[in-house]
Parts: sequence; structure tokens; C-alpha cells
Amino acid sequence: MKLYTRTGDKGSTGLYGADRVSKAHPRVEAYGTVDELNSVIGLARAHNAQGGQPDTALDADLEYLQNALFDLGADLATRQDSPYAKNLSRIDAEDSAFLEAMIDRYQEHAPPFTGFVHPGGTPTAAALQLARTVARRAEREVIRLAQEEEINPHVQVYLNRVSDLLFVMARAANQQAGVSEQAWTVKKRR
Repeated sequence: MKLYTRTGDKGSTGLYGADRVSKAHPRVEAYGTVDELNSVIGLARAHNAQGGQPDTALDADLEYLQNALFDLGADLATRQDSPYAKNLSRIDAEDSAFLEAMIDRYQEHAPPFTGFVHPGGTPTAAALQLARTVARRAEREVIRLAQEEEINPHVQVYLNRVSDLLFVMARAANQQAGVSEQAWTVKKRR
């Protein structure tokens, strides 16, 4: 199979189930942003692997998340009424509950949350914070799509949990590396 098909050269792409839509369609924006999120998580994993002692538990959790995001992207790329929808692994409430358990586990290894912190610290933590912001954008894209078309309602909840998880993972990564977080301070007028 060739990588290029030329079927999208005029600005359309195929959804799972053979529908063709504009590459600017809200559904494509939503699953495209999830794809971007997956790539940024890959960047965080690469940074983690290059550290003095990679956090193997973090890497395993991020790999799990990447696989789940492929499922989520397929969920978004398939209309609810598509005959292909029954063949998919749809995101559900159990998936969000699993993320909540992960959040609780990471929260145990992060300093107490006292307010907003600057994204940054270690390269791994900075990449996880970047991933968090992409997850928030993906969530907004999904909300926009849901205003136009029926989607799996669990997707929006799941993305909300993903961003929370990435935030606490970043904090835990800094804590494990002994890097202090910088708290947000209100700028004082001169």
C-alpha cells in the first residue's frame, strides 16, 4: 500500500465508513487535535527516556494513554450511525474512571496543590504540560463538534480527565526529579 493516495488532494478526507468531508470539518478538527495530542505525549515519552533514569511507570502509563487516544480518534472519525461503529472500541465511563484512578495515584507523588504553577521544569514535565494544553484544545474541538453532530458523550469527559492526568503527571515528574515548581504570582503594578 502506498502512503499517498491522492484522494485528499482537493481538500476532503474519508471518515471511517467511507463518508467524505472537508479537511476543515469540525469532526476532522477534533480527531486531528487528538492526533496532535498523541504526538506531544510521544515527545514527553522521548524526553522521559533520555533522562538519567527513565520513569518506567510513567512511560507505561503514557503508552497506555497513547493507545487509548488512538481508540478515541477512531471513535471521533466514525459517525454514530455508521454501520462501522459497532466494530469500534468506544470510549466509555469505565475509561474515565480508570483515568481518575491514575490521577489519584499520581496525586500521591505530587506536592500539595496550592494554586497555579508555571508550566516547565524538566523537559518531560514541560512536554506533559504542553500535552495538557493540547488536550484542552481537543476537548474544545469535541464540544464544537457535539454542537453540530451526535458524538459519543464519553469522549468529552475522557478528554477532560486526560488533561487533569497530564497536569498531575507533570507535577509528579518534577517532584521525582527534585525540580521545584514556580507558582504563579500576580504581577504588581509599578
